[in-house]
Amino acid sequence: MTEVPVRNLKKRRSKASSTIYYGISALSVLIALILWLLASTKGWVNPLFVPSPAAVWTAFLDIAREGYKGVSLAGHIGASMKRLFLALAAACITAVPLGILCGRLRWLRAIFDPFIEFYRPLPPLAYYSLLVLWFGITDTSKIILLFLGAFAPLFITTVYSSQRIPMDRIHGAKSLGASGWNIYLYVIFPSCLPDILTGLRTAVGITYATLVAAEMIAAVSGIGWMVLDASKFLRSDIIYAAIMMMGIIAVLIDALLRRLIRWASPWTEGQ
Repeated sequence: MTEVPVRNLKKRRSKASSTIYYGISALSVLIALILWLLASTKGWVNPLFVPSPAAVWTAFLDIAREGYKGVSLAGHIGASMKRLFLALAAACITAVPLGILCGRLRWLRAIFDPFIEFYRPLPPLAYYSLLVLWFGITDTSKIILLFLGAFAPLFITTVYSSQRIPMDRIHGAKSLGASGWNIYLYVIFPSCLPDILTGLRTAVGITYATLVAAEMIAAVSGIGWMVLDASKFLRSDIIYAAIMMMGIIAVLIDALLRRLIRWASPWTEGQ
């Protein structure tokens, strides 16, 4: 009988803690905006380097209405998101099953480990020139670059998760008649899923940062390309507007992944 009141008390405390957390976050953002406004209106900084919030907002509205360099705002965002999600989809399709198998089969892990450990610490832009040389400046080279950036963290997380599955769980499934690929499909993969989603969250962060850098080097569309092109004409208002759009999109993607993680592993609700 006492479990229900205790559970309700924990929920109220968790809700109050979340309210305080988001309140502090909102306050910190508000203070940063006020400081930005004061710095631009009081002449503390050169408007060329730090434009006013009003100038950035005006630049955003202009891009939203008229586009940028013949491409609509939705077209630039869509081009970036297409590259990002195609690379992430390819990484998930390959890294997850391969990581699960490598986590269970040591000899298979020995085949792939040297190559992954070799390229994993390399900055993606270090070998991007090779990809451009092989595949050109089209989206193919960018998607492959993003795929390589996402593959390593997702693969390593999946291998680690697959390795630490208790053998009792697998033996229990076998005693109930499971065998072969059914064990991988109904026991190992669900056990790895929370860790896989956490690894995907890390992979998205790395891939998103790489996407912006790749678009700054060889592209004719995308949010990163907007920043580079605007910098050539000293349009700091457009640069700030594009950077803020990048940040907002990244926050939204991360929030979606965090919700997905909570759905797959409800015990992480308080994290």
